This record gives sequence, structure tokens and C-alpha cells, in this order.
Amino acid sequence: MNREASLLSLAVSRVRSGDVGRMPVVLALVVIAIVFQALNPVFLTSRHLSDLLMQCAAMGTISLGIVLVLLIGEIDLSVGSMSGVAAAILTVGGVQLQWPFALAIGAAITAGCVVGAIYGVLRTTLGLPSFVVTLAGLLGLLGVQLWVLGDAGSINLPFDSWIVQFAQQMYLPAWVSYVLSAATAVAYTATLLSRARRRAAAELESTRTVVIVVRGALLLVGLVGGSWYLNLSRGVGLMFVLFVVLVVVAHLALTRTRWGRSVFAVGGSIEAARRAGIRVDRVVLSVFMLCSALAATGGVLAAARLAAANQSTGAADTNLNAIAAAIIGGASLFGGRGSAFAALLGVVVIQAISSGLTLINLSSAVQYMVTGAVLVFAVALDAVTRRSRLGTGRT
Repeated sequence: MNREASLLSLAVSRVRSGDVGRMPVVLALVVIAIVFQALNPVFLTSRHLSDLLMQCAAMGTISLGIVLVLLIGEIDLSVGSMSGVAAAILTVGGVQLQWPFALAIGAAITAGCVVGAIYGVLRTTLGLPSFVVTLAGLLGLLGVQLWVLGDAGSINLPFDSWIVQFAQQMYLPAWVSYVLSAATAVAYTATLLSRARRRAAAELESTRTVVIVVRGALLLVGLVGGSWYLNLSRGVGLMFVLFVVLVVVAHLALTRTRWGRSVFAVGGSIEAARRAGIRVDRVVLSVFMLCSALAATGGVLAAARLAAANQSTGAADTNLNAIAAAIIGGASLFGGRGSAFAALLGVVVIQAISSGLTLINLSSAVQYMVTGAVLVFAVALDAVTRRSRLGTGRT
């Protein structure tokens, strides 16, 4: 009984100190689902949810890169333009120059790595603020996109090409989705049990085995049930699966590698990271390269989803939505705090709002205002959380 009371007291103290985790995002998704389902019964249908998840893949991949740069306390304002350049390279290379699409995709992602390397070098060697560097990159990349597209302005991808089929028509077989769901729940449970054993061996507070098993069982039910419901229509799209894989790989890299620990250290305090022997310049360079590479990957997925690239690809609200998704998902603007899963949660919120407002025939103006209000709330929560952590001596 004392142990249960201790765990409850710990949970209450974490919430009071601002450590609310992903609770606000989950609650926001629940509210969004209830509201839009009440306004239009189509919102929670299997077919619509399947399409919504597919729409999340491209923007979510771009947002994942934003999460990485936010973790080191930087920003990249050019991810939308970089995605547009990548889409242009894909279509020009794969259609006009008749390259194999694999080569065109490789060229687009390589271009993203080069651009990110330039940002990293300018930030680390000249000390230029990332805001200024990437803002200049935004403008420059817009020009590169127009130059690559040339007089054509718009180029369509063949509908029978494998890249378009992948983005529009390929879904997991039902049995595969169930197997992956079960494997994910088992891996999650095993990870928590292993962590609890290590903490218990070190005589630290650890989660009880029964609690971990219950969490794993709930996750299993949720994933299998979700897969079953999506399989009532189209199922789980392969492009969304690719996005989730990227999120998981990024999460493992951030939590299980020396590089990941260095990223959080740099975001927490650059000076402290230097004194600890971390090569800060290398970390910053690698993060900017990954961010631009993920933006390019997102641009490729967006072009494949639309089966076309044009002068407006990656423009308009791409930058804003990618950054908003990262912040809404839980990545801190102040650096050093966040998770790769922020991109997944945040982009689902953004796309759910966009899709829901479209279903009830509201204009883009309302969509921007609602998204802006949600973003302000997320930033305010981040600021309050940070103040609470500083007030309690936590970082």
C-alpha cells in the first residue's frame, strides 16, 4: 500500500512540476475527434482515418527534422523550400531525364544533406544565427526550385510508377498489421521491464511489473484494435508505416546512442556540453544535415502522394505546419527537451484539424486561426513547464 501511495505521490508531483508528458496532446486528439465526429459522422470512419494517416506521412517526416534541430536549441525555416527542391529533383530526374526513380530519390536526399551541411558549417564556423542562415536558405532554395523545374513549371509523375503506387495505393496486408502491432507491444513491454530491472538493481524507484504489463496489454489492444478498424476499409498505408519507422529509428538514436545523449546535452547547455568533452560542432552539423535530409524525404513523399511537383510545392504553409507540429507534439523551443514521437503526435493533431475543418466545409482562414490558437497553447504550455522545472531545480 505504501508503494502504491508513493507512486501516486510521484505522479502528482511530476504533474505539479510541469512534467505532463504527452497528456495534453492525447487529450487534444480526443477532443478533436469528439467535436468533429459530432459535426460530421464521416470523421471517424475507417476510410477517412486511413486517408488521414497517409496524409500525415510527408508533413510528419519534415516535422521530425524540425524536432531534431529544436532539441539542440536551433531552428530551420527552410524545410518547406527544401522539400520543394527535392520534389523538383525527383520529377525532373525521374520524368524528364529518365533516371531510375531510386536514383532520383537518392539525388534529392543527397541535396538535402548538402544544404544541411552548409547550414551547419555557417552556424559553427561563423557563428551565424540559425534563424538568419535558414531564412536565407529559404529564399535561395525557392530560386533553386524554380530553376530546376524550368519553363515546365509543373511536372506530373506517371500514375503507374512504383513511387506513386507506394504513396497512394500500397497498404499492409491485414495479417501483417496485426503481427507488427503485437511485436510493437511486446517490444515496448520488454523495454520497460528491462529498464525497471536496471533501476531496481541500482536501488532506484521503478515501476511495478504489473503496471508495466497492464500498459503493454493496453497498447496491444489499442494497436490491434486500431489495425482491425483501419482494415475495414483500406488498411494501414505503407507510406505511413515508413514515417513511423523513421520516428522509431530517430527515437532509438536519441535515447540509446552517444550521439543522442550529446544532442540533449547540447540543447541543455552548449558550454556544459563542451566542458564534458562533447564535440558540439559535429553534433550541430549532423543535426542540420539530418533535418534537411528529412525535409527532402518529406518532399519526395509529398510529390509521390500528389503524383506531381510544381512551383508551389513546399511553399505556403509547409514550413509553418512542420514547425507547429513539432511544438504541438511536445518539442521544446528552448532546446534539450522533446522526443521523436513529438513529430508523430503533432502532425496527427495538425492533419486532424485540417481534415475535420474541410469535412465541415470551413474555409482555410478558419483552419489557420484554429491551428494558430493550438500552437499558442502549446508554446504557452512549454513556457509554463520550463518555468516550473526551473522553479523546482529540474532541467
